[in-house]
Amino acid sequence: MKPPSPGSELDDSPAAALYQQHGPLLFAWLCKQTSSWEDAEDLLLEVFVAAFEYNRLLAVSEEKRLAWLLSVAQHKLVDYYRLASRRQHVSLDAVAGTLEADEALAPEALALRHERHADLRAALQGLPQVQREVVQLRFGEGLRCAEIAAVLGKREGAVRVLLWRALALLRVRCGGDQEGRGRNG
Repeated sequence: MKPPSPGSELDDSPAAALYQQHGPLLFAWLCKQTSSWEDAEDLLLEVFVAAFEYNRLLAVSEEKRLAWLLSVAQHKLVDYYRLASRRQHVSLDAVAGTLEADEALAPEALALRHERHADLRAALQGLPQVQREVVQLRFGEGLRCAEIAAVLGKREGAVRVLLWRALALLRVRCGGDQEGRGRNG
């Protein structure tokens, strides 16, 4: 953390003077106690926030002020290690490999899947009513052709033809066999 720049109106404040006087020493001590520069910087910020919230600190003598700041820094450091022992740390590099491996969760893949679903819903709405019912019963309800025939009061062969024609229309309207699921692909 850098102190306010020279010429700033904050340079004359008691808080700035306190930080400029004791900040570098506390920061150096915290850097030796923590695993990263960023953690030491965060702890230093917490120490000075506590100091500014303690309104009577500026009325205390200089020696006691430094002792109080070191005591707060030590307590913040204990809290830091206590939380670190409870928190599981995973490196970003380890997680990035997992996320890249699962491309189905990528925003682009999700957007394309939503678009394909919308196209399919529109194509389903464009089917004749009886074909839509057959597709719904087969794929929505999981019924076999014989069961669909019994529900609709049609012959099983007629249901198979209706289903085949409905699927052929959906393939045409949704852009064909894009994922290579055809018999020849």
